Amino acid sequence: MQKKESQVLALIMAGGKGTRFWPESTAKKPKQYLNLFSENTLLNETCLRFKDFLNKEEIFVVTTKEQEELCRASTDQMINHDGIIFEPEGRNTAPCIFLSLLSLIDKGASDDDVVVIVPSDHVILNHHGFKSTILNAVQFSKINQRIVTIGITPHFPHTGFGYIEKGEMVDAEAFQVVRFKEKPHFELAKEYVSSGKFLWNAGMFVAPISVLMDEFRKHAPDMFDYKDQILNHLKNKTDLKNLYQKLKEDSFDYALMEKSDKVSVIPAQFDWNDLGSWDALASVIPEKNTNTVVKSDGEIFLNSTENVIFAPGKFVALIDMDKHVIVVNEKVVLVAPIEKSQEVKRIVAELKVTRPDLI
Repeated sequence: MQKKESQVLALIMAGGKGTRFWPESTAKKPKQYLNLFSENTLLNETCLRFKDFLNKEEIFVVTTKEQEELCRASTDQMINHDGIIFEPEGRNTAPCIFLSLLSLIDKGASDDDVVVIVPSDHVILNHHGFKSTILNAVQFSKINQRIVTIGITPHFPHTGFGYIEKGEMVDAEAFQVVRFKEKPHFELAKEYVSSGKFLWNAGMFVAPISVLMDEFRKHAPDMFDYKDQILNHLKNKTDLKNLYQKLKEDSFDYALMEKSDKVSVIPAQFDWNDLGSWDALASVIPEKNTNTVVKSDGEIFLNSTENVIFAPGKFVALIDMDKHVIVVNEKVVLVAPIEKSQEVKRIVAELKVTRPDLI
């Protein structure tokens, strides 16, 4: 029998419940289901990037059952009906990816198939550059049987991202990974950027299924030991949940990437923004009278600049206000200095106790 040619599969992680875009982003409607910079949700935009070079039966989304309705609405006509993989509960990215790989194997994926694993809530406007970078990573990972991570060339010393130190160039595109570094303080971030040796860690991974499973076996044996049991109980929700709860809650970076000696990095040939907070929208949406208007029903700015406004269906008037985030929806008004926009998480933490209905 002729061996089936390996294929490329996309795995989009969309089960997160982040609230950094509160009050729009809530537990019931996380960031990946918001349409912040286009008419499409962030998850839909992620699917569209893959539709440029993959068929819908090659695109998969992993999420939780609670988000099924939102996920299906965001992926309608983009993936097959059985293209959604359900995680029994959120247990960080290592168990999520491990379960997803086993689900792909159960659906007929082969050891030689290359999986492209990406988050669902990032903004990438250059689709051609994304396609080119990913296909280069796919080719390199197949030929060299390695895990490729995509690194972003840093534009400034960001303290909110992890960093990847690149070493010797392996070929025209890829570098050996020296080490992964956690989010640095500002002075260290400045050193990283000025050295030219570091890239931002975008959380994108490309590798053949066999390589990923072998690295789970080597570096996360406690998780890998459940491989056969999970494969045998994928169709039984109760048994699967019981098994899944036994997997260590760990990030993919920590469980595998930081320990593996089979990791290379390819610098991205595309723009990238992880939309970590409301102020990040200023870098992906064109300015309007020196302000970033995400949504509104009109606006007047009197001596007001560098604000970020999200007020769908509302007319916005600003007087002598600079560098603020203004968010308005049916229930909440949020006003904060741009430099403090990440502090939304403190509001959410308090609301968990005092007004859980708002999160």
